Amino acid sequence: MKPKIFIDGEAGTTGLQIRQRLEKHNGVEIVSIDPAHRKDTAARAEMINGADVVILCLPDDGAREAVSLVTNDTVKVIDASTAHRVADGWTYGFAEMTPTQRKAIADSRRVSNPGCWATGAIALINPLVDACVLDADYPITISGVSGYSGGGKAMITEFENAADPTYTKVPYRIYGLDLTHKHLPEIQTWTELSTKPIFLPAVGRYAQGMIVEVPLHLSRLRGKPSVADIHATLSNAYDNEPFVEVVSLDATQGLKNLAPEALNNTNRMQLYVFGSGDQARLVALLDNLGKGASGAAVQNMNIMLGLPETSGLI
Repeated sequence: MKPKIFIDGEAGTTGLQIRQRLEKHNGVEIVSIDPAHRKDTAARAEMINGADVVILCLPDDGAREAVSLVTNDTVKVIDASTAHRVADGWTYGFAEMTPTQRKAIADSRRVSNPGCWATGAIALINPLVDACVLDADYPITISGVSGYSGGGKAMITEFENAADPTYTKVPYRIYGLDLTHKHLPEIQTWTELSTKPIFLPAVGRYAQGMIVEVPLHLSRLRGKPSVADIHATLSNAYDNEPFVEVVSLDATQGLKNLAPEALNNTNRMQLYVFGSGDQARLVALLDNLGKGASGAAVQNMNIMLGLPETSGLI
């Protein structure tokens, strides 16, 4: 019998994308609640406790409520919200983060999906901290641009619904101007940085896909590594990973630009190391709705169920 998967919040942006991926997955069965009972607590509790894996695609408070409804000790939960990303008793669902993270996910019944910005930032920073190249107190700056789908229904409405009073034709805008962002706690926690990073996010007038950047002054790093040294550290960290590729230095040399939509509708992430002399520009390219959300949830589900990790994913 195939494991039963219940997506609580399957009508939302991430939920719909997870369902689309699972519909191509031969190893699981999707179970859905009657739309008329989506907000019926008793009906939701029945669905949650009757599933093998529940994937939560809800606002933070809704995710916490859903977890409180679990009474069946065998139910595994993947939370795509921010609610449990640094919470005790939850495993951070970035399988490639450390050599032991994949096993931790496999052994867990509570996994929190990483945020999209955090996925790119942690992928770039964590190997350098682990290799003692980047000191924990280094003043990191993170910037980049995401498609507007990363802002959820409200932001999608702003960019797509011309009849809505919030509608905008702006091509690009920065946000998080108070230097706070919901992904910062998980970035700082899982990179073990002692100095809070400066985070400079932006959104463009396109639906999905993102670039995350981390600039570095190499002479301020331990051992004063070269651009090639930084590239080698990242390459070693993600050697033979099915979804994370560190693009070769030879391939980066001919690039004149990089577009954020190149990996849309995949669970892949590409890492680039650009640089010259004392300066390096680290770049993560991913789909904020793929490796940054729904793709990662399916990857975590596969790991938790002992299924081939790439099932249902490209």
